[in-house]
Amino acid sequence: MATLKDKLHEKIQEWRPRVKKLNEEFGNVEVDKVTISKVLGGMRGLKCLVTDISYLDPNEGIRYRGYTLKEVFALLPKPKGSEMPYVEGLLYLLLTGEIPSEKEAMECADEFSKRRIVPRYVYEVIDAFPCCSHPMTIFSSAILTMHRESFFNKKYFAGIHKEDYWEPMFEDSLNLIAKLPEIATYIYSKLYRDGKRIQSNPNLDFGGNFAFMMGKDKPYDDVSRLHFIIHSDHESGNVSAHTGHLVASSLSDIYLSISAMINGLAGPLHGLANQEVLRWLQELMDRMGGAEPTEDELKQYVWETLNAGMVIPGYGHAVLRKTDPRYTLQREFSLKHLPDDPLFKYVDMLYKVVPPILMEHGKAKNPWPNVDAQSGVLQWHYGVREYDFYTVLFGIGRAIGIAANIIWDRALMYPLERPKSLTTDMLEKIAGINTKSKAKEAIK
Repeated sequence: MATLKDKLHEKIQEWRPRVKKLNEEFGNVEVDKVTISKVLGGMRGLKCLVTDISYLDPNEGIRYRGYTLKEVFALLPKPKGSEMPYVEGLLYLLLTGEIPSEKEAMECADEFSKRRIVPRYVYEVIDAFPCCSHPMTIFSSAILTMHRESFFNKKYFAGIHKEDYWEPMFEDSLNLIAKLPEIATYIYSKLYRDGKRIQSNPNLDFGGNFAFMMGKDKPYDDVSRLHFIIHSDHESGNVSAHTGHLVASSLSDIYLSISAMINGLAGPLHGLANQEVLRWLQELMDRMGGAEPTEDELKQYVWETLNAGMVIPGYGHAVLRKTDPRYTLQREFSLKHLPDDPLFKYVDMLYKVVPPILMEHGKAKNPWPNVDAQSGVLQWHYGVREYDFYTVLFGIGRAIGIAANIIWDRALMYPLERPKSLTTDMLEKIAGINTKSKAKEAIK
């Protein structure tokens, strides 16, 4: 893949002197203050990581290489007859910072097609799992199994200069990403379709081929492209992204790193939110007997949820202070393609009802919907109704952004991550708490 690799090499040569200058000449400049609440609060908001791939703006949402999502979807080339861009074109953007031409996007698609074949032993590993296994467990294990394919691993142990680590990582990343739709749809067929697999179509792009192997007609190909692009990256501090960075910083290959990322994504506080939204919506529909509620009935249900000490799933965000642009993109697609879908009607009404209630309630920093408020509804509408599989879909998209980040981590020769820990005693001393006198009082 000479065009993309050559372009990436050019960008790396431009970037390395910038990082070297910052480190050597400005290494002592303070960036952020570390407070006790940040130490004890999971380092939330602590400015201590670097990524040039994406930035989460509180008011504009995620930016990919400086472009808002609206700009990304407007500028990236699209397959003929499709509303949504090539996923392969997004990878080009994330790696180089440049919008690809249609030719460059199609070259990426062709490269993915060449690399899509999954080794037979991976299918055997998937088949060996019990039928009741969680798809994320199988997905992670299948990726992990391909560690033996690692080009980086072979090069490293044969002897390779650290400046060149990025090249085998690039090759491994493209090899893995190209195979993810094949692996995911095989897992889907094993768990939910009695093993009836649909073979891939090498003439289709990443999103189109995924839809084909899922057995879904248009416009599910566009749903897939939309889903993978909006979930591909979200800075490097969230659990899945940071896990990928952290594991890769030890010079683990892309297979080890992305498998670890998938494990982080599988946690209920990270990747499972969209299915929680759908479950909550369906409980509401059952309560209403499937009928469309009035605004007053919906308000009553929302207040009951809040007064019971629960949150409204799909609303609020740790960083965003406006409606998540990822939600907006899905909403616009739904208004065009499924305006009469019963679940979407509920989502549409909630969008009008929930924010004012949350503002009145006063406990939510951000009363607006996030990406998870809509994504499960789209999957449900097009027949993907197995909740557990939704996080696999998330994982396919997120692997693209994290792989791009890891390639650049190796290109810029970022070191092993090794933050320092403190004890509770140390924090109490920093806070000026006299623990000895407290101990004496306790004895008395």
